[in-house]
Amino acid sequence: MKYSNIPAAQLLVLSCRAAGIKDIVISPGSRNAPLTLSFTGDPFFNCFSIVDERCAAFFALGIAQNQRRPTAIVCTSGSALLNYYPAIAEAFYSDIPLVILSADRPTYKIDVGDGQTIRQDNVFDRHIGYSANLKMDVSHARERVSVYFPEHLENTQESIDDYNEQQINSAFAIAFGQQLPIHINIPFEEPLYGVREVQDKDTVRMAIEPTTEIDLDFDRIKKIWNGSKRKMVLVGVNSPGSIDALWLEKLSKDPSTLVFTETTSNLHHPNFFPSIDSIIFPIEKSKNTDERFTDLRPEVLLTLGGLVVSKKVKAFLRKYRPKYHWHIHGTKAYDTYFSLTGHFKMDANDFLSKLLSNNEVCGSPYFKTWELVKKTYESKRNTYAAKAPFSDFSVFHIVQEQLPAHAQVHLSNSSTVRYAQLFPIHSSIKVYCNRGTSGIDGCTSTAIGSSFYNKEPTILITGDLSFFYDSNALWNDYLRNDFRIILINNGGGGIFRILPGFDGSEKFATFFETKHRLTAKHQCEQFGLDYSSATNMMELKNALSSFFQDSGKPKLLEIFTPREVNDKILLGYFDFISSDYS
Repeated sequence: MKYSNIPAAQLLVLSCRAAGIKDIVISPGSRNAPLTLSFTGDPFFNCFSIVDERCAAFFALGIAQNQRRPTAIVCTSGSALLNYYPAIAEAFYSDIPLVILSADRPTYKIDVGDGQTIRQDNVFDRHIGYSANLKMDVSHARERVSVYFPEHLENTQESIDDYNEQQINSAFAIAFGQQLPIHINIPFEEPLYGVREVQDKDTVRMAIEPTTEIDLDFDRIKKIWNGSKRKMVLVGVNSPGSIDALWLEKLSKDPSTLVFTETTSNLHHPNFFPSIDSIIFPIEKSKNTDERFTDLRPEVLLTLGGLVVSKKVKAFLRKYRPKYHWHIHGTKAYDTYFSLTGHFKMDANDFLSKLLSNNEVCGSPYFKTWELVKKTYESKRNTYAAKAPFSDFSVFHIVQEQLPAHAQVHLSNSSTVRYAQLFPIHSSIKVYCNRGTSGIDGCTSTAIGSSFYNKEPTILITGDLSFFYDSNALWNDYLRNDFRIILINNGGGGIFRILPGFDGSEKFATFFETKHRLTAKHQCEQFGLDYSSATNMMELKNALSSFFQDSGKPKLLEIFTPREVNDKILLGYFDFISSDYS
């Protein structure tokens, strides 16, 4: 196999191989040629070519999200690197180990007016697990170095190799140990395109230390848990299948425990409480709000998984704070509810096994009281959905009923993920959403990356602004024929119409809602997707009847909903389930 003849490039690529980093998403460029030649010259690596760096980074994020392993992205010098930042921020807050490998110009060319040159070292400092700034070799292009950077020749190649290897090991330890993105910046002097034969036996040392188990006072923890009559488990973003069914069943049978889940939690049980807002909104509109919230207030709040979508549950728990808030996460805990009293740095299953094994079930009316509330809003939701006119609300109701079992579903941010919370979804479906920064950028790219290795079909449900914002996501050769996009086009940012600032003015429509008349039809023609559309309920049901069937192309279904009534129908739903609530 042929690698670059530049020592630093060889070391970095061989280190990736030794660490088992197989997936490499490369954006074209010249300065990164030593890395591109090395990765593509070794059959160990699965290399992807994506031109747009922002799309490339989110594509890689999707692979890492789906496969739960570090994925590398490679770019040339200059502004190319900055296009990675949105995906890096998402990875940082979502605990996804992106490995950013950026080629750089020699240090003596920084800030002297050279093209495609910026200050690349530590450029992601506030949103990165580790920044490794490698040193340029002295054995490569020695004549050029002696002319432009003679003081660098005081270093030996051996000392540079040792330093670079240590930096790479430190970075990889963070990526694997803490599941955070890392950045390795590597300067290259020309010439860039030389290669040499490298043997399979060539390798490097890797020093990734295992995480150590923390000794916790579980006798005290269990005593608090077993003695509390109101316990709430709140689960945000959570990988499918990551929590054992045994512990879910135990939680579901505890009359003193409510388990609040979101669509992104990938947890399902008849006794759990999905659609959190449908519980809280009626309390907000009731005559005795404070009394009802006090009844709902937990003594112990146990949080699992990543970030939570519901703003209402955050507002509730920030005002009606629990006495104890424990968060389970291997490395970090956010004090989201301003009441954090314990951070247990361990796997959720390990914690739950210690907490729930041989536990004493506490007698309490907590579950029964709120189960009646849940059954009431579920009944009212079905009634309202059956008579609701064609709108975003009715579209999500129908679409989520029709999703095929075992599919992988990606939700875009903003309105999409919030509507999805309102309706049940089949327990076999795996749900993903970029909730680290909750941005609309990169939703399509992430879904396409996540679909590449997935055994079952992938379905992206997206809004119009999210889709058009990330339209370059379709500009690659990795769309599978079973990839499906359901695009709800309501002609603008519909979520802004339900926020407090909505005043119905043209200025609001232009600068907040950003109304438009775009359609995805021509993009589908350009990128080779089958296109269909629906403008009413009958057309939608007809389109869905064959949309998920096997085909020779990926498909997109564009559903046009009425921009000016969607918000009224949604708010009408919450009013309807709140009626007669005391």
